[in-house]
Amino acid sequence: MISSLAKRLAADAEARHAQGLVRGRQVVDLAGPGLRVRINGRSLINFSSNDYLGLAHDQVAPASYSAQIAYGSAASPLVTGYTSVHRELESALADFTGFESVCLFPSGYQANIAVGQALGQRGRSALADRLNHASLNDGLRLSGARLVRYAHADANNARQRQRPNCDLIVTDTVFSMDGDLAPLNALHELSRATDTALWIDDAHGFGVLGKGGRGALEDLGLMPDTVDVYIATFGKALGTAGAFVAGDKTLIEHLENSARGLIYSTALSPAIAKWTLGNLARLRGEPERRTRLADNIERFRGTCLDRDVPLTASDTAIQIVPIGDNQQAMQLSDQLADAGFLVKAIRPPTVPTGTARLRITLSSAHQPQAIDSLCDALAHLIPTSALEPQ
Repeated sequence: MISSLAKRLAADAEARHAQGLVRGRQVVDLAGPGLRVRINGRSLINFSSNDYLGLAHDQVAPASYSAQIAYGSAASPLVTGYTSVHRELESALADFTGFESVCLFPSGYQANIAVGQALGQRGRSALADRLNHASLNDGLRLSGARLVRYAHADANNARQRQRPNCDLIVTDTVFSMDGDLAPLNALHELSRATDTALWIDDAHGFGVLGKGGRGALEDLGLMPDTVDVYIATFGKALGTAGAFVAGDKTLIEHLENSARGLIYSTALSPAIAKWTLGNLARLRGEPERRTRLADNIERFRGTCLDRDVPLTASDTAIQIVPIGDNQQAMQLSDQLADAGFLVKAIRPPTVPTGTARLRITLSSAHQPQAIDSLCDALAHLIPTSALEPQ
């Protein structure tokens, strides 16, 4: 590029380097059990994956998989891209979650974009948690709706910020960069008291939370009719790719006719849909995976506490070591790699300025010895005094 665009991009790159905000892709290949991966010829234990139940790493073909299933759907779901496999997966998800109707999307981001665009209204507003995933906000912005942010996980502040023209209350269930939970019970009460639809993204709760792995609603004892829009993804607990939106038939029919991300995009791969169907069966039939994950979370937090490793409050698979400084977070990530662990540093704009952190995600596939060794490395590299405000 030789235009003014090239100059602007070069200046942006220089600023990112100066602020410790450079990002880049790296090749990560599977290298063995226990979430072991290979990066640049080095074997590491992956503590940055969302593979909470080990199903992505455990590449066992489902018994129902057939070589006759196409890899590509070759069209939008509303043209010729909707197959019997898609319908079968939607029916299984509706049965599992208790919702009346379901439709599939190629990714969680696309699902949230499509829902926000289809449900938001120009000149109207939506209440959104300040730490919601970017896709929830982006979809609403596409619709022209005004975003009214409330303080993180604060239902009282949401009530105070409620407006007469508000159509939606929107929240993650498990916040991806913090690991804490939304106050769904209180938000449900607010939505019903104000006749405002409640839309939740359960990407990090589905398959993990609740006695049967049905997600945040089951975990809190809430029924499916508690919410108007439910979204969850396949790329976390189910170990594949894609997402689904669940609700009543009226919602799904509206998306089929109004959601541009559904109408104008190639459908989810039938092969992935079939694989997801098999992994959903494994999720239902192998509850011991959730038991091992719960044990690993307890072990990690308890061992970090014993070793004075600072953690934020989270009882989920997402565990946060607060750092603050971007460069320090990157340095610690590199040092952990030297010790044999893949732990990514999370920096702005993914998190607020000044809140860089190490994000550690636990899986049922992690071995107890690996968790203990990671805790030892953290205790060695992150003395509590180093994180105290100067």
